[in-house]
Amino acid sequence: MWLVDTSVWIDHFRSDSSDLRRLLEDGMVVTHEFVIGELACGRLKDREAVLGFFESLPRVALVSHSEFLHFVGAHQLEGTGLNFVDIHLLASSRLTEGVQIWTRDERLSRAAGDFPVH
Repeated sequence: MWLVDTSVWIDHFRSDSSDLRRLLEDGMVVTHEFVIGELACGRLKDREAVLGFFESLPRVALVSHSEFLHFVGAHQLEGTGLNFVDIHLLASSRLTEGVQIWTRDERLSRAAGDFPVH
């Protein structure tokens, strides 16, 4: 399963990604509430349909604030350039078996590679 980051969705909206479309057709895409939130903050063409589509996707588990803080410290993520949403995606991907993160963000991609899929 693939947790698709906001950066990949934005690229897909600009120029249709056949790889992402194929994963969607195969039911291999999950999302996170924060990805939906980031997208909702932008200008979306056909906004209601797009947000409705995201509401239909399966979601990874969310981490609590205390779990987030523990995850940051336990994995020494402070000062790495990863932001709040990035770290939430990493932590949530660890809670959901078989989930990998697909992102265009180099720091997040590098960090996601440090956490093998379980």
